[in-house]
Amino acid sequence: MDFTWLSIIPFLIVIAMSIWLKDILPGLVVGLLVGSYFVTSELLIGIQQSVIYVVTTLSDQANIKIISFLYLFGGLVGMMNISGGIKGFAEWMGDKIHTERGVLSLIWMTLPFTFMMPMFRIMLIGPIIKSLIKKMNLSRRKVGMTLDISTESVIVLLPVATAFVGFMVSLVEGGIAGLDIGMSSYEIFLLSILFDFFAIVMLVIGIVQSFWSSKKMNSNENIGLPQLEEIEHEFHRTGIKKELSMVKSQPWNLIFPVFLLIGLTLYLLWQNGVSLGAQTLFEAFSIADATFVMLLAVFIVLVVTFIFYMIRKQPLNELLYHFYDGGNQMMQAISLLILIWALTLSAEDLGFSEFISSTLGGFLPAYLTPATIFLIGAVVGYFIGSSWGTWGLFMPLGIALAHSTGASIPLTVGAVFASGAFGALTSPLGDTTITTASILDLDLVNYARYKLRLASLGAGISVLLYIAAGLLVQ
Repeated sequence: MDFTWLSIIPFLIVIAMSIWLKDILPGLVVGLLVGSYFVTSELLIGIQQSVIYVVTTLSDQANIKIISFLYLFGGLVGMMNISGGIKGFAEWMGDKIHTERGVLSLIWMTLPFTFMMPMFRIMLIGPIIKSLIKKMNLSRRKVGMTLDISTESVIVLLPVATAFVGFMVSLVEGGIAGLDIGMSSYEIFLLSILFDFFAIVMLVIGIVQSFWSSKKMNSNENIGLPQLEEIEHEFHRTGIKKELSMVKSQPWNLIFPVFLLIGLTLYLLWQNGVSLGAQTLFEAFSIADATFVMLLAVFIVLVVTFIFYMIRKQPLNELLYHFYDGGNQMMQAISLLILIWALTLSAEDLGFSEFISSTLGGFLPAYLTPATIFLIGAVVGYFIGSSWGTWGLFMPLGIALAHSTGASIPLTVGAVFASGAFGALTSPLGDTTITTASILDLDLVNYARYKLRLASLGAGISVLLYIAAGLLVQ
């Protein structure tokens, strides 16, 4: 008997417990334990297996790079905080920005400097946006939603110079291997960008939401919205908050490390790509190991910034204390990511991919293939919270189904990429949602549900577009 259907139970447990408890961590722990028990069929060995999954996750080089980057960047933010950099820059921008539209415009204007990778962009501008939100009493959820849309929906549509391009092209290349398609993998990838309807629709929605009206500060806007700062104990981090409120404003203590980090990251991306055999600048950005480059860049910037602050007579003990405090502020996001990765390992051992493939079958009419792939991929993407995981799971399936049914391969590939973008944008398990919620002090589950409402509209429009395109494009 086929028991691969058990692979979806851990994810259902996580979603259900997150909605019930308004906290994702307990559900992840229970989901991992249940998944491990299903794998081993014994309670004690199942618990041991769950620890093995966590250790395996921490042994993965790519995961360690992401974890290290998050902690070191959090430490850099802590140093910029105590040195007065964030406070000074916020006050400087606050003199020029007086409306919600101004804050949202700032988010979009930072795109040319932060488009390489979603987590890099969110970590870089999130603390600045957070300080402006506090000063103007804006809706954290709306600003966070705009930040996430301007990140996920834009980066997946760029054909060069992002951390996604090399991975996306390699997936297409693997999917068409052995098939007589008549197009190169990069050509299919470029055409598929035109058919990533969800990202395009959400980009339009985000822009309209940002610039439709100019709202002044509304002191009642955040009433009734659950936020971490509102539900914390009254004495939680009181000393640090008071200390930060008294620091002297020094905007250059933010401007120097931020621009150094951006410039160094771009240079190292180019250098790393060239070392891997790239011949052009765009090719170098596409094939570079972006996670390692960002980790290396933030490490170098930390050292240089530390020296810069010492020259500017910042106390050594304060810099070190707030470096660790800033890094520790990211431990919630780090621990959630570790558990999510471990949960995904258990689901794969239970046959998650096989279950999804077998339930689809090969009976779809050609015009419905892209829409069906998008719908099922979006549901799975919401469960696993990873655009890369969703793409890796559905790309071989999507191309195979498109080839067998006669559907347009670029259209179907676009639907696969769109399904991953939906999951990354909306899932409470997604690193984008987790990172933004952590930085902006938002309740994770409520923030994810808020985003899901707007993203569902975009998904509905996308389904209709895929059906229409399926009828027109063959």
